[in-house]
Amino acid sequence: MAEDLKRRKRGGGRAGNAARRGGAVIEQMPWNPPINTDRPTEPLGPEGVQAIHDGAMRILEEIGIEFLNPEAVEILRASGGCEINGENVRMGRDFVMEMIAKAPESWTITPRNPGHRLTIGGNHLNFGNVSSPPSYWDMKIGRKVTGTREMCQNLLKLSQYFNCIHFVGGYPVEPQDIHASVRHLDVLYDKLTLTDKVAHAYCLGKERVEDVMEMVRIAGGLSHEEFEATPRMYTNINSTSPLKHDYPMLDGWMRLARRGQGLVVTPFTLAGAMAPVTMAGAVAQSLAEALCAVVLAQVIKPGAPCAIGTFTSNVDMKSGAPAFGTPEYMRATQMTGQLARYYKLPMRASGVCAANVPDGQAMWETSNSLWSAVQAGANMVYHAAGWLEGGLIASPEKFVMDCEILQHIQRYMDPMLTATGPDEIAVDAIREVGGQGHFFGIQHTQDRYTTAFYAPFLSDWRNYEAWEAAGAVWTPARAHQVFQDIIAGFEAPPMDEGIREELAGFVTRRKAEGGAPTDF
Repeated sequence: MAEDLKRRKRGGGRAGNAARRGGAVIEQMPWNPPINTDRPTEPLGPEGVQAIHDGAMRILEEIGIEFLNPEAVEILRASGGCEINGENVRMGRDFVMEMIAKAPESWTITPRNPGHRLTIGGNHLNFGNVSSPPSYWDMKIGRKVTGTREMCQNLLKLSQYFNCIHFVGGYPVEPQDIHASVRHLDVLYDKLTLTDKVAHAYCLGKERVEDVMEMVRIAGGLSHEEFEATPRMYTNINSTSPLKHDYPMLDGWMRLARRGQGLVVTPFTLAGAMAPVTMAGAVAQSLAEALCAVVLAQVIKPGAPCAIGTFTSNVDMKSGAPAFGTPEYMRATQMTGQLARYYKLPMRASGVCAANVPDGQAMWETSNSLWSAVQAGANMVYHAAGWLEGGLIASPEKFVMDCEILQHIQRYMDPMLTATGPDEIAVDAIREVGGQGHFFGIQHTQDRYTTAFYAPFLSDWRNYEAWEAAGAVWTPARAHQVFQDIIAGFEAPPMDEGIREELAGFVTRRKAEGGAPTDF
């Protein structure tokens, strides 16, 4: 791959040439979060849906979930619908169904740029960037390294640049050159100034959650009342499978629920390790762990905007390592989609893989993950660009390569592709050509040729000889150059200087106060 980079500098790909000419780095599709026009894939019959639902309800009724947060336990105790034994909480199915029915089927999140408002629910499909890897890999470095603020900033710039990325999840790579007590302040400042898309807060202690809510409020120029009137941001929490919710995530979940912000709960159930080896059992456990958190949110604030996520996959039974993009992962995602519709809750899925570098394995596993999310009717797709090594590595080359897939999906959902009017059926054009000649030169083609088909920004459609003559550049090397060109020409979205100063002042003050407590 190092040789590929040398060739790339000599050779001439379209992206690099465009940047050198002063034009756009790539010609990408416009901002247009897809509407999923397909009927969802439903591997379960009605009896299968009922069987998994019954399994989830039996887990909640007969086994219970450990709520490792005393405040959450007391809130559920006071609800009158739970049996409490220490930290173990059991919930009757009638109470569960009553509570989750209060959650809206669809809700919106409005970031500081209202033009990037998202709808979560229905047939809306939204993609987010890679979130939370501790490590980083790119072709220039050529090895796995610890994440830094500059790496994090560059991935945020990619997240803003690509129109097919609709929300900005957690840190795209953990910047471990910033102390953990103030890391959230610096990263959120970067996120809110380098991007104007929907942002996320980690539920890792009350200080971080409260700081992020205040920073999002300031960045949006909002009063406290305006901030709480409609979701402006969101969080995602993970259960500690099997059958636990930990203290800090529940604490943040409750704080965001009280202020009406978006809530996503995603159990991390790896079949064969943290869940039964059978996929139906793993899905049932995942649903139980998710639904009980939705219940808590609805007890606190009826109508709180919630979504349930799936991260159900399997492990390699030889090594215990997690696997992603597998047939089992795809079916679990599809089954969860069926149950999410049964409960009338929006759904989150992920674009994930187990590959260590942006190679063929990375792309087929990620493609499987992304298309299973589409098939499942997911509304939010986390980690849709940039994820490697089961979430331990973020890669800008992988980010760029994934965005090609995301544009494929967006184009696939374009209603124009399935239009059936007289112009699309094109009988007159067929008559004009008849059995002789071709369609290249006729007016019907000339009127449509610039928009008729998807135009890739990364794929190379030249024949072998032309590709070889241009430097024989492999896809990751082309992606690396696109990344470099985007960063070189990046312009941050506009922000009012008064708001920027207020945001910076808040960060300075909170740092002086010590930020958030840590264990070290």
